[in-house]
Parts: sequence; structure tokens; C-alpha cells
Amino acid sequence: MIKKAIIPAAGLGTRFRPITKTFPKEMLPIIDKPCLEYIIEEAAASGIEEIILIISDKKAMIKEYFGNIFEYQGKMIRIGYAYQEEQKGLGHAVLMTKDLIGNNAFACLLGDDMFVSKTPALKQLIDVYENNNGTILGTIAIDKSDSNKYGICDPLDGESGKVLRLKGVIEKPDPKDAPSNLAISGRYILIPSIFKYLETQTAGALNEIQLTDAILRQMSEVRAYAYKIDGKRYDIGKKDGFVEATVHFGLSRDIVSKEDVKKMLKK
Repeated sequence: MIKKAIIPAAGLGTRFRPITKTFPKEMLPIIDKPCLEYIIEEAAASGIEEIILIISDKKAMIKEYFGNIFEYQGKMIRIGYAYQEEQKGLGHAVLMTKDLIGNNAFACLLGDDMFVSKTPALKQLIDVYENNNGTILGTIAIDKSDSNKYGICDPLDGESGKVLRLKGVIEKPDPKDAPSNLAISGRYILIPSIFKYLETQTAGALNEIQLTDAILRQMSEVRAYAYKIDGKRYDIGKKDGFVEATVHFGLSRDIVSKEDVKKMLKK
């Protein structure tokens, strides 16, 4: 069973400046809750019992807000912290949690990707992991012209269905080189041997330590699968996606009047 999850939250949030000069992007509210709280709730609803938030010294507000215990529907979720003081990429952020994870498979949720689904997105991946013991990459279908914005999956020849075994992954390929339209979308189940590959991983795309590059090398010993997540994904790392998510929750949460929001949009 997957009981631990990590959530990278040490990024600079440059796309949301000037507010993120002093305020963590992950704490920007959607209606009345920080973005990060929605991600933590997804993890808790998926059966996670311990969450490790990857922060920097500049993100003390996150630790002040969440503390060491998060209560979700009467269940207490332990919150731990790892620090990434240098912004060297997602792979580097994951590596910072090595001593806290131990030898068990674990989940990774990225805060820029918010999913609305009947079954929590992470729970879907956990269910896939229980039947396919290996790395599980949550994906969405994209237009290939956008492949240079994502890690792209390369399925084995002849694979079909919702769960596809992979022969490779490519970080931000040129559209003409993209092997598929399946883009990794911020949800992972990772096998702990990933850490030994991250420790020796050289910088790749954007001159950063890329998690996908380490996953590709890990495929020599661990199978990897792509799973297309059922649900609506909001890219809240972009301003338009953040607005879209805010409108969605404005229409779906009882804390505001749906009818008033609808009237506002029509006006």
C-alpha cells in the first residue's frame, strides 16, 4: 500500500509575480483555501497517511499554516518537511526526500496540477499500482503541438487501453519528435530505487535535474506504466488555469452561491 506522498513546494512561482516575491504561490487561495490544501486533501482522500512538503526557507508560511498534523474528515495526516534551497529541478526536489521516504513505494503530487474527479486522481494511480507493480505515471492527452511543455510517454509497440507499459519517457520533446500525445500530468507512483538514479542524474531540459530522465534510466530494472487519469485537470501554475479553477470551485462549492456566480459570468 502507498502510505507516503511528497509534494514539491519550493518553486519560485515566477509566473505569478509580483505577489510571489514575498508570498508562496502554493498558498494563493482558490475561494477560501490555499491551492496546496486542495492537493493535500486529494492525497488524504487517496489513503495517504504521511505527506512530506518540499519547501525552502523562504516558504516558512507553508509550515506555519499546516504545522505537523493535518486533519481530514476526522483522520490525522502527518506532515513532514524537506528543504530544497537551490532550484535545480523536480528531480532534485524529489531527491531531497530520500532520508524521509525509506524503502517503500511512494506518491508524488505536483501542486500546479489540480484534478476534479469522482475518484481522486492519486487513488486511481494507487489502484493501478496494486495490479502493476512498478512506476505509474498519471497522464492526460494533449495536442502534440504542446509536447515541448511536458514529459511525454513512449508506450511499447502494440500497447492499448488505459494502462500502457512504457519503453521510454522524454522530457519536453520537440513536437515532431514526440512519441505520443500522453503527457505526464503531475501525479506519480515512484519506486524508491529512483533515488540512486537521481543521485547520479545530470542536468537535462532547462538545465535542471529532470525526474523523467531518472525514470527513463530506472526502466532498466523497474517497469513503468502510463495511466490516463479520469477527471478534469486544471493547470493552476498558469494564470488562466488558476482563474478557470477558481470559477469551477465557485460553481461547485456551497461556500458561495452558484446562481450568483452564474449571473456574474453572464453579465
